[in-house]
This record gives sequence, structure tokens and C-alpha cells, in this order.
Amino acid sequence: MKRPQRRKESNAASNVPIRLSAKLDRGLLAYVSAATSAGVAILALNCPAHARIIYTRANEEIFPSKLFPLNLNHDPGADFTFDDSHGSTSIGGAWGILTIFPNRSANEIWGYQTSRGFMRLASALPPGVKVGRNGKFSPGQRILLRTSVSGGARKASSSNCAGPWKNATNRYLGLKFRIDGKTHYGWARLRVSCSNVEVSGILTGYAYETVPNKAIITGKTRDDVEVNGASNGELPSSGTGMTLGRLAQGK
Repeated sequence: MKRPQRRKESNAASNVPIRLSAKLDRGLLAYVSAATSAGVAILALNCPAHARIIYTRANEEIFPSKLFPLNLNHDPGADFTFDDSHGSTSIGGAWGILTIFPNRSANEIWGYQTSRGFMRLASALPPGVKVGRNGKFSPGQRILLRTSVSGGARKASSSNCAGPWKNATNRYLGLKFRIDGKTHYGWARLRVSCSNVEVSGILTGYAYETVPNKAIITGKTRDDVEVNGASNGELPSSGTGMTLGRLAQGK
């Protein structure tokens, strides 16, 4: 008994497109559009040119007689270190001094020297200063503030507090440092004060520019360039509010 032969479908019939319902068609198009937007946002997020300024908010006290490291880009090693030192003199006086020094020879601090070149000071920059290749940088340790008293710290007969950071609030250090052998610029914001022999400092924030050799503005925490309305590495929302389930339902 012969088996009935199957009827072969023609190639023309098999290639006929099937028309989806208009409701499902609209849902699929909306899903593709949303997925494409999210993909573009993720690609932009991975591009360093769109996340140029990295800002870190802080509220860290710089304690006396304890080194305080400053790591601008959060890599394994510190870029600069604060030193709040105190001591006494042989004639019964006392002193305090707050300094910052670079952890690498290529790192530098914006500053100047006194008229006689006796002290190397760190400038207390106001907001809005351009920190870049034309800045007044030089290597080595810099003094923010110093104080001294005669007659001892507890029974001070006279005291002296001096330096560019005397009672400074929301002033900025201009910083130059290296990442993978390339020059980057940054800033650190502090509040500094002194009372008799006590010198105190609070680090309130710091930032750096991820693009090598590109200047940064003191106080600026984000770059002008934004990615789809978001900034500082934030992934923007597509605004569609869609899910696969809703798309399958044609909503």
C-alpha cells in the first residue's frame, strides 16, 4: 500500500510575510525603541569623555599628630597627605602647623613663597579659579596655616596665627597629579581655623578631571557635557515605563 505523498509547499508560499496585529506591532516597536535608547545610554556611560569631573563629597576632620591621606581618584595609593603637627619649644612655648605634601615627585601643589623665600605656602583659592597648566604649581611640601604661643599652650601669654588659610571657609587647594603617567588636575575644599596652638582642618570635598591635561574649575562638581539629561555617571531613565509584560499585552 502506497503512502500518500506530502504536498510540497512552494518557496513563494513559505516566504509570504505574516502581518501582526496593529496592537502587538506598536508594542514591539516601542520596546525596540526603549531598548535602543538604554543601549545608547550604557555606551555613553562607559565613555570617559562624558564623565569628566569626578567629585567626592566629604566631611573628614584632619586630626592633630596624625597623617591624613588624600586620594583624588580612589586608586590604591594616596596622591597627597595632610600633616597637622604640634610641638613645644625649649623656652616654654608651643606651636602648631598644618601642611600638605605630595606622595609622588610628579605631584604638585598650587602655592607661593613668602617675600624672603622663608616659607612655601599653599594658596587658598576662591571658587571659580581655573586649575590647569598655567597654574602656579611647584613640587614639595606646602604650609596652609601655622600658629605659635609663648608661655605654653595652657597659659599662653601671646599667640600668633598666620598663613593663607587663616580661618578660611570653603577655600580650595589647586592640585596637579599623575594617573598612569599622565597629568591630571583637581581641587580639595577645606575649612581651616586655629585657636592658640590648636590648628584644625576639615576636608569637605574634592574633585579631579578625568581627561588628561584638561583644566578644572575650583568648586565645579560636574562637567557641562551631559548624557541624555544625566550627569556624573548617572544612567538616565528612558521615561517609557514599559515592561515586557505590558508590551506583550500591547499596552
